[in-house]
Amino acid sequence: MEYMSKEKFEQAEKVEKLRNKILKYIVYKKRTEAEIRQKFSEEDIDMLEDAIEYFKNQNYINDYVYVEKSIKEFIALKKMSIKELVYKISQKGINKDLIDDYICENKESMLEYEKNSAKAIILKKQKDSEDNEIRNYLLKKGYMSESINNALEEISQ
Repeated sequence: MEYMSKEKFEQAEKVEKLRNKILKYIVYKKRTEAEIRQKFSEEDIDMLEDAIEYFKNQNYINDYVYVEKSIKEFIALKKMSIKELVYKISQKGINKDLIDDYICENKESMLEYEKNSAKAIILKKQKDSEDNEIRNYLLKKGYMSESINNALEEISQ
């Protein structure tokens, strides 16, 4: 039987403590890899890299799944343009390519969501504002002209 040196044992103990801290952090609320790196930036970089790799392999850290869940939450709770969604999620340190990949893979439903969001905003604002003002408001919020036009067209039918 081979014994572990005191240094190796202490190193293993430190790694385990860091993993436990990270686990508590990511179990409390879903987190991105960038958020974990920022939160634990004071830790030994090699230990942090090892811990992040470990949790990625265990699928506790998965930025693509984070994008998917975040977009579904925003869709369920808010009326936003696709551009606003991308901005909100990229603020969490997510690689923009991951966000774009998800949106491209779900293009039809994303365009439908944006049109329905625009439609809801138009219906809400129609009482107090003219169509041109509403159109400008939606354009400033990042809505695509096509989504706005489709929403206005559906409302007028």
